[in-house]
Amino acid sequence: MTSQVSRTAEQADGTVVGEQREPVGTKDVRRLDRVIIRFAGDSGDGMQLTGDRFTSETASFGNDLSTLPNFPAEIRAPAGTLPGVSSFQLHFADHDILTPGDAPNVLVAMNPAALRANLADLPRGAEIIVNTDEFTKRAMQKVGYSASPLEDGSLDGYSLHPVPLTTLTVQALKEFDLSRKEAERSKNMFALGLLSWMYHRPTEGTEKFLRTKFAKKPEIAEANLAAFRAGWNFGETTEDFAVSYEIAPATTAFPAGTYRNISGNLALAYGLIAASRQADLPLFLGSYPITPASDILHELSKHKNFGVRTFQAEDEIAGIGAALGAAFGGALGVTTTSGPGVALKSETIGLAVSLELPLLVIDIQRGGPSTGLPTKTEQADLLQAMFGRNGEAPVPVIAPMTPADCFQAALEAARIALAYRTPVMLLSDGYLANGSEPWRIPELDELPDLSVQFAQGPNHTLADGSAVFWPYKRDPHTLARPWAIPGTPGLEHRIGGIEKQDGSGNISYDPANHDFMVRTRQAKIDGIDVPDLAVDDPHEARTLVLGWGSTYGPITAAVRRLRAAGRSIAQAHLRHLNPFPRNLGDVLGRYDKVVIPEMNLGQLATLIRAKYLVDAHSYNQVNGMPFKAEQLATALKEAIDG
Repeated sequence: MTSQVSRTAEQADGTVVGEQREPVGTKDVRRLDRVIIRFAGDSGDGMQLTGDRFTSETASFGNDLSTLPNFPAEIRAPAGTLPGVSSFQLHFADHDILTPGDAPNVLVAMNPAALRANLADLPRGAEIIVNTDEFTKRAMQKVGYSASPLEDGSLDGYSLHPVPLTTLTVQALKEFDLSRKEAERSKNMFALGLLSWMYHRPTEGTEKFLRTKFAKKPEIAEANLAAFRAGWNFGETTEDFAVSYEIAPATTAFPAGTYRNISGNLALAYGLIAASRQADLPLFLGSYPITPASDILHELSKHKNFGVRTFQAEDEIAGIGAALGAAFGGALGVTTTSGPGVALKSETIGLAVSLELPLLVIDIQRGGPSTGLPTKTEQADLLQAMFGRNGEAPVPVIAPMTPADCFQAALEAARIALAYRTPVMLLSDGYLANGSEPWRIPELDELPDLSVQFAQGPNHTLADGSAVFWPYKRDPHTLARPWAIPGTPGLEHRIGGIEKQDGSGNISYDPANHDFMVRTRQAKIDGIDVPDLAVDDPHEARTLVLGWGSTYGPITAAVRRLRAAGRSIAQAHLRHLNPFPRNLGDVLGRYDKVVIPEMNLGQLATLIRAKYLVDAHSYNQVNGMPFKAEQLATALKEAIDG
């Protein structure tokens, strides 16, 4: 038998999948450029664990990848209902990719609710693997199916694979001393084994993971391993799966180095630890658990060996108060939260502005207002970060672009906070926090020097010739005040939120002094050294798409599609949102049109219009999900042609 080859041109991160078929033994092996898989089921079905394990093996294989976990907001919604569906989408490829993908090529649906909740996202011809054991009359009626979608022809446009996952799992575990309910819990491992066979994923890591996870329950570990292997063997032997797929490692997508798969929250935690080591300061996290920021607290609590102290406070206000107190004491103070927590922390952020102490305020944005959509993503806290305090209280604001970039963003936030003695807001979001991608582990000599010099003695001479310490005497270049460790002899000074006298730090109600201090604090932020904005414009376009934060991936994928179709468009992405890069005004002035996609109602566009008097066009979405590349490509094409 000769191999069949069918290759098509891919629109970078686009919709066309190149394919090469190569029969091996009795089953074909088809080589693909990329694939998008979505696992979906009840929140108790282990879909996030299944997706995590498939992702880890894919990362170890060397593919580029991007993930999108999607959690239900309820802690445990009623089983089999649409609000209780949990999903995990993974896009992996043999080349550089930027997003979790617009539409899955494969859906694994563990019950009728998972099928109904996700079917609309599937393109015609996609593969659907369903757990037929769950398609009972009652379960289908619960989500609005009057007849079985597996039998009524509604899925004829798809490649349907009905698999009795529960029954097969129970049969595979009949030799174990487990109840049927206990055995059924391993059906996600059966599904993982089947998909691992379909896409030639390594298995060693998953087997090691299961033995480690259930080390204290070896029988449970062996049962999960048996289910995993049964799923693999089922794919190998069943007639329903006549084809498996290979996606080669993305050897040209990555510079040389050591890589690991990393989520945004994990990268942030590692970045904070690296910043504290590079500054030679202890790291203190004062935090109150809140979705989707809690994982940073969980991770940092594991690293006491690096001088990390974590404090789970009774509320948001106590968390930031403790962090600011740690900063006063000479630590790298950090507090983590989401939008509602930022509102509660606003008074203490203002205090940190007045005290001029380094403090990192990390906001993992989610859908709002109030409790809003706790498990969904949004980037609607920008104006709160800029202005959400009483009085003139300017704070630097930076935003990471991708999950792995959260590491560098944490280092940059620490650099600014330490060098300029100011609180810094870092705006990540749920999409970045929970998503993952390959990350090149940096060498130590690649990390910035963040070392600081604490005040050691008097820094000012009075008219009578006596030497004193002035806590608000400023560095002429950065306008930062000295950082004095409490208890250092001779460095006693007042602390508190009432306005200070310039230089001496004495309490002052003098109008002229207040005006001077307000303008000085603003000048300090305005003078922060940030890199110029880089512009990607290979064809001298007349339209610029400007983004910030997690929109980087979808925007870049859309720009690639347009350029592949012969369209000229420029792209720039902001990391520093306060202060803006100094060349931003010049960049905006070079283009006839500026389009700003945001997962809010136009907050960056508002700032751009106000500061630069540019008629920026907003393209907005606030549905709790990230942009899709095709959606943005269509909107940007209309902007170019309009």
